[in-house]
Parts: sequence; C-alpha cells; structure tokens
Amino acid sequence: MKKLISAFLCIALSFSLFGCKSEKETTSVTTENSIETTTESTTEETTTATTSESTTETQSETTILDEETSLLKGYPMFTLSSEDLKDNYWPDICSHVAPGQDLSPALSWEPVEGASVYVIYMVDPDANYWLHWKQNGITETNLAQGFGGTDFVGPYPPSGATHQYEIYVIALKTPLAKVKGGLNSKNLKIADFMQALDTDDDGNTGNILAYGRISGLFTGK
Repeated sequence: MKKLISAFLCIALSFSLFGCKSEKETTSVTTENSIETTTESTTEETTTATTSESTTETQSETTILDEETSLLKGYPMFTLSSEDLKDNYWPDICSHVAPGQDLSPALSWEPVEGASVYVIYMVDPDANYWLHWKQNGITETNLAQGFGGTDFVGPYPPSGATHQYEIYVIALKTPLAKVKGGLNSKNLKIADFMQALDTDDDGNTGNILAYGRISGLFTGK
C-alpha cells in the first residue's frame, strides 16, 4: 500500500513540474512576440515620420529656390499678365528674326498705389542676362503689343535652342532721369541695376514700391 501511494505521488509531482515548465515557455514566447510586435510598430512609426519630414523639407527647398530666382528679392509683388503668352511661350511676332516683327508683347497690371512711373526690363537668363527690353517713364498699365518700340529687341536664341525670357515691371514712387543697362547685350549686373532703382535721383531710398514678374519661353528658328 505504501508503495502504491509513493508511486501516485511521484506521478502527480511529474505532471505538476511539466505544467509549470510549459506555462513558463508559453509566457516566454508571448513576451518575445510582444517585444517583436512593439519593435515593428516603433520602426514603422519612425519610418513614417522620417518620410513626412523629408517631404516637407523638399517642398520647402523648392519654395526657397523659386524665390531665389527673382532679381528683386524682398520687395512686394503684384500680378503681371500678357495675353500674348500662350502655353508658356512668347509668340513668333515678338522675335527679332523672321518671321518675327520685333514687337514687344502686350502687358497689363493693376495700378500700384503711390506709383508715379513704371520701368520695364526683359532679360534672357540663359544668355548671361541678355537685355531685350529696357524702358523708363511708363505711366500706363495696359500696354498694347509693340508698345516697346525701339526700346525692345525681340528674342533670337540659336536655332533649335529654347531660352527663358523674363519681364519685370517695377513700380517707382519717384521718376528717374535714367536707368542702367545696355540694350541688346549681356548684363551680368542686371540685379544691381534693378535694385539701384530703389534710390531716387536725390539719394533717397525706398523708391521701389512693388514689382511684377512674368516669364515665357522662345525657341530659335
């Protein structure tokens, strides 16, 4: 009888130990799975955050780069438009060579409060800021095609080449006797020439009130 009881106790003890071991192993596996799941979740969140920041930085850099292309950074802007600009291209009639007629494109903008005159510059940044239009003392705000007259020399890039042509209309508080820049020649200091408009003939600064900017392409024939 004693032997039977001893055998029964041994079997019961074995089952008890096996159960504890299995529970311990299950707990260990569950814990590892939890850690692995948490790690994957954290990694995914970090990746998402990094991607979002990278996108924001790229958009910001694009915006800054666009602002940096202006030759008159820091001044207020107004909307400048041209009915001649079609699909981002200036028309052939503006060209300096056939079939062009050397006619300046039509321009329009809303009057700037306090402005007495406007100055126009048209440059080709792809050709060392070649100056195609320089006109001073403008008082109108709706200019018909050909308004530039002899102050305008139309685009004439090399055959097959496409260049960018930018027009700046600058509103001035006080008229200036003359403006800097050599027509139909490269003007590497064109930004300095434009910013010089901010000082009037009496040496007072703050003469530039605002400016408008428009840009279009032209392909050489």
